[in-house]
Parts: sequence; C-alpha cells; structure tokens
Amino acid sequence: MFTLRPERPEDGPAIENLLDVSFGPGRFAKTAYRLREGVDAIPALSFVAEEDGELRGTIRYWPVLIGGVPSLMLGPIAVLAAHRGRGMAVGLMNETLALAASLGHRSVVLVGDEPYYARVGFSRVPAGRMTMPGPVDTARLLWRELTPGGLDELTGAITRAV
Repeated sequence: MFTLRPERPEDGPAIENLLDVSFGPGRFAKTAYRLREGVDAIPALSFVAEEDGELRGTIRYWPVLIGGVPSLMLGPIAVLAAHRGRGMAVGLMNETLALAASLGHRSVVLVGDEPYYARVGFSRVPAGRMTMPGPVDTARLLWRELTPGGLDELTGAITRAV
C-alpha cells in the first residue's frame, strides 16, 4: 500500500529521475516549463507517493498570475509506469487540492487531458479566456476553482509569479 507525504529535499534526485522517465528530455521545451523557470515550486503543495521505501509518484504546484490575479499551476504530476492505475495520481491530486484550498488558494490551472483530470474536478477553460507564453493546445488548458468564485476574475495571460 502506498502512502502520500510531503516532498523532502532528499527526494530531489528520485523525482527528477521519475520526471525524466515519464516525460523525457523534451519536457523542458514545453510551454508550462517557461512558467516555472526561475520560480520555486510551492513546498507546502509538493508531495510524493511512496511505497516500500521507494518513490512511486510526484506532484508539484507553481505560483502563476492570470491577468495579474494569483493562481496555481499544477504539474508536473507523474507516477512510475509500473504503478499507474492504482490511484496514486488521483490520490496525490485529491490530497493536495484540498490542502491548497485550506491554505487559501482560489484556483488551479494545468495543461492536460480533460477526460483524465475531470475526475478531480477540472474542466476546459472557455475559448479566449486565457493565453500562455508559447504554443499550447487550448483544448488542453484546464482549470478548477478551489473556493466559490475562484475562477470569476481569471482572464488574460498566464505569467510567472516573480
């Protein structure tokens, strides 16, 4: 049985290995990485899934601004291929989304497959409502409110929070 826990500094190499295996070296060229450059992930929302002393999954969130309004960007989230389908990713998302709401965050955006992320409450951002700093398939731009009205003010460019 796996457990979820906050990421620790010593998890860094295992997390980077997991992300390399899951997404390959091309992951750094993706538009979402432009929003992470020079910005630290939010430590309180960086979690891992662990089993038998081995790191099996990871999730991180990053501060972003959407039209100047603070929000979170989820990602990357990854689970080792041999352990997918066991609920680790959904568990990581449910745990950290609830925590983000309890910490006062109002909204989360991500780039991903709507049918997958809809399981934890994400839906497609309405066309023309947001832009990213580079190419992105707008059908994959998703959002979720964490508090009532959390999406109301979100419109415009998604930029790094610096």
